[in-house]
Amino acid sequence: MRVSLRLQLLTVVNILLCCESLHFRKMEFAIQHTWDSNPVDHDPIRISFSDGKSGLRIEVSGPFFNDPESPAGEPGIAFPGLWNYEVVESFFLDSTKQNYLEVELCPHGQHLILLLSGVGNAFYQQLPLVFTTTKSGDRWTGEAVIPWTYFPPNVDKMNSYAIHGSGAARTYEALYPIPKADIVEGQQPNFHRLEYFQNFRLQNIMGEDWIQPESDLWKGKA
Repeated sequence: MRVSLRLQLLTVVNILLCCESLHFRKMEFAIQHTWDSNPVDHDPIRISFSDGKSGLRIEVSGPFFNDPESPAGEPGIAFPGLWNYEVVESFFLDSTKQNYLEVELCPHGQHLILLLSGVGNAFYQQLPLVFTTTKSGDRWTGEAVIPWTYFPPNVDKMNSYAIHGSGAARTYEALYPIPKADIVEGQQPNFHRLEYFQNFRLQNIMGEDWIQPESDLWKGKA
């Protein structure tokens, strides 16, 4: 009787552990191409998304180029124009309404959050964020938790980018780049080409029964 009860308890524990692993996943990506589909010439920047309880946890790791040098802003504080520095960016899109969240993370500790409705049309910028970084030699890691209220409803697409270098050596990299066949002469990098974003659902991390919290930040954005 005791053995049977013990087996039943172990079975219940295993089921609960399996359910947890199915519902709370970490999604991992590597940025292996430039914006125009050339392979990068270094160890790729890696990004992962997981459950941060109060929001989506984003973890970044990869080479630290230190080019350009650090922005003048204080680490941990939003910095306007951060895209002009060394930065990793992730975009989360509701493709039915062209509403999207842009998250920019700098290895020096600065960050920038933009909420956009329509291509390139930011209506909120420099929202607060908990973001920490660690640099060790020519490597860096960073972790941020993006509040659920920053995400537009019905996120269904995503893309991520990395930028480093100065002048002619400025390098723009994309998780989902523009295919070679679509590049035209004289074209420049543009991270707001929403048509190249790929399928992404927060429920793939949080579980199919998870319901995204409502946000006043997105009310009235058609």
